Amino acid sequence: QVQLVESGGGSVQAGGALRLSCAASGRTLSSYVLGWFRQAPGKERDFVAAVTWSDGLTSYADDVKGRFTISRDNAKNTVYLQMNSLKPEDTAVYYCAGGRYFTSRRERYDGWGQGTQVTVSS
Repeated sequence: QVQLVESGGGSVQAGGALRLSCAASGRTLSSYVLGWFRQAPGKERDFVAAVTWSDGLTSYADDVKGRFTISRDNAKNTVYLQMNSLKPEDTAVYYCAGGRYFTSRRERYDGWGQGTQVTVSS
């Protein structure tokens, strides 16, 4: 079972930027997928982005394409989510997730971090 620890959340004004980090440990990541999901109050936990650890293939939700970038640092076992041009509707708790499938489906991920709050004010 992978252990995931997020960091980097905070408060920012609309149009600003934040970078989230997720440090992974506890298993070999070579055949793994790491992703980011987010959950706003009263809403479902939605897919944001994912990256395959072996070759860096990426996938994004439509509403973050062109604004968010997911990347990984193999040496540090860390995945990042660079968030630019932030909007108030990006406000949510952001979760790092790990799994064996390159998918946006939440139920396919079997390891989760504790979440980090991102608040974007207008």
